[in-house]
Amino acid sequence: MRRLPPLTAVEAFVQVARLGSIKAAAEELALSSPALSRRVQALERFLGLPLFDRAPGAMRLNGDGERLLAAVAPHLTGLSNAIEAVTTEGNVLRLRLGVLPLFASQQIFPHIGALRALHPELHLDIDTGGHALARLGDGLDAAIVLARDIDPALSAWRLDRNRVLAIASKALTRGPGAIRDPADLARTTVLLHRDMPDTFDAFRHALGVHGLEPLAVDHFDSGQLMLDAAAQGLGVAFLHESHFENARDDRLVPLFDAAVDSPYSYWFACRPRALDNRAVRLFRDWLLDLFGEAEERAAA
Repeated sequence: MRRLPPLTAVEAFVQVARLGSIKAAAEELALSSPALSRRVQALERFLGLPLFDRAPGAMRLNGDGERLLAAVAPHLTGLSNAIEAVTTEGNVLRLRLGVLPLFASQQIFPHIGALRALHPELHLDIDTGGHALARLGDGLDAAIVLARDIDPALSAWRLDRNRVLAIASKALTRGPGAIRDPADLARTTVLLHRDMPDTFDAFRHALGVHGLEPLAVDHFDSGQLMLDAAAQGLGVAFLHESHFENARDDRLVPLFDAAVDSPYSYWFACRPRALDNRAVRLFRDWLLDLFGEAEERAAA
């Protein structure tokens, strides 16, 4: 049997090929850039041919590199799956998922039964802490986040395109001092999510009341608490239409008969290397099937 190159060199080659950057691949593998470069160079010396066309800040596969990637990447994934199967206790696959509480309660938990039926071996550890993207690979395998866009170094899929509603208690729309017109926001409190700070500006711009300033702006890190605060008449919440519809709270009503395109979307994101983890792939595929219209924006 012909001698094989070091597995670490093959892994380094695959990550650089997928990410197109020594720096990004080094971060993914928790190595220094020089150490990763040496592994790729060791593979090229072993094969006796270059695998990349090198440019400042970028690495692009040449013809030989493309053929090698197509040949070895599936086997590397299979090897990872085999090791995972052997080392997974009791055939349980565990996914550490960062997710916002409101999205989890409205969009994930109602469908967990179907997920369990499809993949009984898959279990979720739910983490609702902040800064989920920064913790990928360091406590989290994957995350569902609200964002305008996602760092191109990550693999990501857009799950929705939503609209922003102004949501308030029905009580605020009745009697003297009722809120009936956008100008009435000048005498009330606006409630905003910390991950969606521009929703009020987008709404104000779409309605043509650019200079309108509310009485005050209160910030929340929980969409559910925003809905509760709005239902109790504490202000007008600017949230996604889907959250209002899924809440099914008879105390709440959308204002001004208006909805505007949201600058934010929910995204499923992970480090590219995490896709070698079968739990990540199973959950991602199930989630994208659940949302149907999800748009892939994988890492470059």
